[in-house]
Amino acid sequence: MKLNQIADNAGARKVRTRVGRGIGCTKGKTCGRGVKGQKSRTGVAINGFEGGQMPIYRRLPKRGFKNPNRVEYAELTIRRLQQAITGGKLDLAQVVNAESLKAAGVVHHAFAGLRLIGVGELSAKVTIEVVGATPGAIASVEKAGGAVTVTVPVVEAPAAKA
Repeated sequence: MKLNQIADNAGARKVRTRVGRGIGCTKGKTCGRGVKGQKSRTGVAINGFEGGQMPIYRRLPKRGFKNPNRVEYAELTIRRLQQAITGGKLDLAQVVNAESLKAAGVVHHAFAGLRLIGVGELSAKVTIEVVGATPGAIASVEKAGGAVTVTVPVVEAPAAKA
């Protein structure tokens, strides 16, 4: 194989259709948009419009409540913690917290803190610092000889309106 012989597979790249190049070509004059009307022009935003009929997003009832001030926590299971310990990703001599788990690649986003959830078995002695933990998770860590420190979540207060 030579560098000057490398090429895409046939049909891997589609050639862009040039429109508006005269009536002699396929996409001339109206450029494939039909004739006249709102949709033949630019800046059209009528996705939810149903010809004057009540649109479906207004016909159907709304359910539930989306809390804009909801605080999200990263969840860590006992099983995932055990996998990280078995894989040698964590230093058990140090306190395991959100920053060390993020650095080890166990948790991707810490959000407002870390919650420990009791799913699985733990076989290593570990000291872990989390924002919240389930009673089963605390029991599982203490059964293995470790300790769980539950801290108060650090949540930024909403800005006061002036």
